[in-house]
Amino acid sequence: MKHTLSGSDERCLMKLIVDDESDRVVGAHMVGEEAGEIIQGLAIAVRARLTKSDFDATVGIHPTAAEEFVTMRSVTRR
Repeated sequence: MKHTLSGSDERCLMKLIVDDESDRVVGAHMVGEEAGEIIQGLAIAVRARLTKSDFDATVGIHPTAAEEFVTMRSVTRR
């Protein structure tokens, strides 16, 4: 969202890894600007054993790259 609204051609890649049976977020990947800062926050959520439903119920800080982790809705692989 951050790059889309600004018109920047910069991109980042993000992925949440969710256990299908428990809905628990077990990992996250990110490549891009400020990835270290964003992933550190996600590490807390993973350690707290939060679920994808918990992520979905979270309001993202707008417009930032980090908000994408709480607005992801598309399953790419099972």
